[in-house]
Amino acid sequence: MVEERYTETRTPAGDTHTHTEIIREEPARSRGGAGWAIVIVLLLAVIIGGFVLMKGNDAEIARDNAIADAANSVGDAAESVGSAADTAAERISE
Repeated sequence: MVEERYTETRTPAGDTHTHTEIIREEPARSRGGAGWAIVIVLLLAVIIGGFVLMKGNDAEIARDNAIADAANSVGDAAESVGSAADTAAERISE
């Protein structure tokens, strides 16, 4: 809404001065939800990033466990070969 105010002043000599004042009322600004939307998106990004990092860590642990299991299997196989060689050596020496 625009309001105009006119003020007239007269000097003792009879001169007239006019002053015009225009008053504009700004409508109340809507703050909107953009700030909250940004906060929510950033929070979701942090949660998803943490989840991905944890899954990557789990995959690394699973890989390390698989390597350890393979090494144990190789050790067990070497022990079996050693036992077979011992058995064969005993049969030859008899």
